[in-house]
Amino acid sequence: MKLSELKNIIQGIPKTELHLHLEGSFEPELMFEIAKRNNIPLDYESVNALKKAYKFNNLQEFLDIYYLGAKVLIYEQDFFDLTWAYLTKVHSQNVVHVEVFFDPQTHTERGVPFNVVINGIKKALEKGKEELNISYKLIMSYLRHLSEDDAFKTLEEALPFKHWIDGVGLDSSEVGNPPSKFINVFEASAKQGFKLVAHAGEEGPVEYIWEALDLLKIDRIDHGNRCLDDDKLVQKLIQDKTALTLCPLSNLELKVIQNMEDHNIVEILDRGIVATINSDDPAYFGGYMNENYYETAKALKLNTTHLKQLAINGFEASWLPLEDKEKHILKVEQYFSSIQ
Repeated sequence: MKLSELKNIIQGIPKTELHLHLEGSFEPELMFEIAKRNNIPLDYESVNALKKAYKFNNLQEFLDIYYLGAKVLIYEQDFFDLTWAYLTKVHSQNVVHVEVFFDPQTHTERGVPFNVVINGIKKALEKGKEELNISYKLIMSYLRHLSEDDAFKTLEEALPFKHWIDGVGLDSSEVGNPPSKFINVFEASAKQGFKLVAHAGEEGPVEYIWEALDLLKIDRIDHGNRCLDDDKLVQKLIQDKTALTLCPLSNLELKVIQNMEDHNIVEILDRGIVATINSDDPAYFGGYMNENYYETAKALKLNTTHLKQLAINGFEASWLPLEDKEKHILKVEQYFSSIQ
């Protein structure tokens, strides 16, 4: 398959994104625009200088600059603009459903009220639904480098808005912050009716995936690359149809893998695990959905059967109602039939 043809095929696939941090979609140009609007100095003199800093050796180096950028987000309009920029971008890539994370603690610990954060995000998501026909689910993440007590405070702040929030997640620095640290707040979140996900097995060991499943009772694993380290775990994921939200370009940029050719997504798919492709923090990692599909397909020589399965898995693993899933999956199947 020619690379130009591959790009065209990927562009045409109806897609969903299940692993996206809104704060990680903060493009440098918008960051500078909002910083100027809010009269907040940045540590970089230009957009290009900031982009040059996007070279990371590990997850923590990325997080340091991620939190630095987030400090310019203060007002409802800022969170609206951030979310709207993401939605318009993925709309251009034929993404029709998104399940996005936001990190309230990143903002509330700076004195930005919870309601300011969620109001801006929610208004943009609703506009995207109405004007771009992108359906959505909203996931509130707890920051694992903070305490469980801090997570409980965030849960309390979220309760007045719980009809807007579909699930809770667990992100930030993985190593040294196992899922078991958050058993109680995940149990409390489940009692409030939230669906549960957690980052596990990205940089952390395979034991973190077990903890997320057995102790936090999560519905879906974010990342989960390390699952192949344990055959028993692989069998459990297949049996339970537990999906992984893999993020190939993120793994490459954070040195989880050294080359895209090293990514284990084909083996994960071939073993029968419900694997999906997502962009994670696209402003920092060099690509949104189409770029993640393209770079993965190019490096691993994915065929149309793989691409079709990844797209279908995205809808299967989503929190959409069954009827909506079936409609989207039918469109995926029709699309691939049309290009044979």
